[in-house]
Amino acid sequence: MSEGVTVRVPRALASIVGGERSVHVPLDTASPLSHVLDVLAGEFPILGRRIRDETGALRRYVNVYVDGEDVRLLGGVGTEVAPGQELQILQSVAGG
Repeated sequence: MSEGVTVRVPRALASIVGGERSVHVPLDTASPLSHVLDVLAGEFPILGRRIRDETGALRRYVNVYVDGEDVRLLGGVGTEVAPGQELQILQSVAGG
């Protein structure tokens, strides 16, 4: 397997990434999170639409963490992601 990042997805999204809870995204050098999400969306278009809106921003009910750090507190989709790091995508659950 080439160098890259591991992207962990919640069970609710696993069905749209082939039933897996984690996906490998090839990455040779540090790149913005937006690039990693573009690669992921290229392979799994439905996942891409669930994570980001039409402008490329993260949907407000989606949280993305790089090595446990919330990207909204870092640089948003501009946050640098390096090979070997782990991303986790979580969807907020609301009810009423």
